[in-house]
Amino acid sequence: MTKIIERNGSLAQQKMVNLLNKLISIDFIAPAIVGIVVLLVWAIFVRVTGVPPYILPGPWLVLKTLISEWNELFPSLMITLQITMAAFVAAVVSGLLVSILFTQSKWIERSLFPYAVILQTTPIVAIAPLIIIWLKNNTFAALVVCAWLVAFFPIVSNTTLGLNSIDHNLANVFQLYRASRWQTLLYLRLPSALPYFLGGLRISGGLALIGAVVAEFVAGTGGAKSGIAYQILMSSYNLQIPRMFAALIMTTSLGIIIFIVLTILSDFLLSNWHESAVQREN
Repeated sequence: MTKIIERNGSLAQQKMVNLLNKLISIDFIAPAIVGIVVLLVWAIFVRVTGVPPYILPGPWLVLKTLISEWNELFPSLMITLQITMAAFVAAVVSGLLVSILFTQSKWIERSLFPYAVILQTTPIVAIAPLIIIWLKNNTFAALVVCAWLVAFFPIVSNTTLGLNSIDHNLANVFQLYRASRWQTLLYLRLPSALPYFLGGLRISGGLALIGAVVAEFVAGTGGAKSGIAYQILMSSYNLQIPRMFAALIMTTSLGIIIFIVLTILSDFLLSNWHESAVQREN
């Protein structure tokens, strides 16, 4: 028992040391320095040129506005987050299923893949009003559909590429041992496609947020259920530029958090076996 406690303690200490090493590594220090320099240049520029706050507020004024308007902006950000998460989950599930369907037959892939490309290349701003009219009784669902359209294609494209990029020697071995189609899918194609799928997730997560914000812009919904895009619009209409900057910072921060979470998930799933995530000594 004592040895188990000592081992757990040493593992916790090792994890703490690894975390500290990451925090003081160039991966964190370099972006932090760049961010500080940008803020200083921004503040000096506003102070020297005397630009009025309704054109370009200083970073300190934006920070004060962010704190004072937090109780109003944060609930709107949560509405946008709900739309983003619903669209992202729908994109992950549908994208994975469609990719698996594509790999079952070249005829299916060649017949349906062009329509997936059409969904990607259709401007969401152009078709969002139509979707909102079709789903006028459920604005939340309309916004989710718009965001899903933006987030869907990267997962389909990346996962299909991964499912088709299997080692042909391994495929011949599976064929030699008369593995069924589903056994080949479960034990060969899906593990091979995992890095591609996770790459698609990281792209799709940010695009789902962009799609949600664009859909909110088009819908222009207000009231208690309004998202962060509505707050940005109202701030611009009323020339509340510091408040607009604060809402933009919150939206950007949400996008960064989504990317970091998906990157951590990717590293966790790939760190023990895939070359892209295996840590090396040099």
